[in-house]
Amino acid sequence: MIRLAAFLCGALFGFGLLVSDMANPARVLAFLDVTGTWDPALALVMVGALIPSAAAYRWMRAREKPLLAASLHVPTHRTIDRNLIAGAAIFGVGWGLAGVCPGPAIALLGTGQPFALVFAGAMIAGMLVHGFVHRRRSAL
Repeated sequence: MIRLAAFLCGALFGFGLLVSDMANPARVLAFLDVTGTWDPALALVMVGALIPSAAAYRWMRAREKPLLAASLHVPTHRTIDRNLIAGAAIFGVGWGLAGVCPGPAIALLGTGQPFALVFAGAMIAGMLVHGFVHRRRSAL
């Protein structure tokens, strides 16, 4: 049941990205082009997504336990450290260069576009490199 719920949530998210055209790298790059032909669509989609997200988060925090799990899994680490800043910077630079972040990249895989395949491959390679480096650092 949990896997089905996760699949349906992911499918809804991907469908929303495609319908809102947020999986289109040109749309995202136009949002980042503040000195040229700026397109505010991404900001409007983000603000629109905050409303149901905030309501769902408030509803979730009011419950003793989730519907499909034994306990809530809410992050407790609230420190802004070097790793967080470096990771956010790498994510932001990659997003800005490619015009797509991981969510839309996964949604784009369904279109079969070569760009999506290359981006997803690079994303997976980055995850593997991170895992390797993290394991090596933890071992030391």
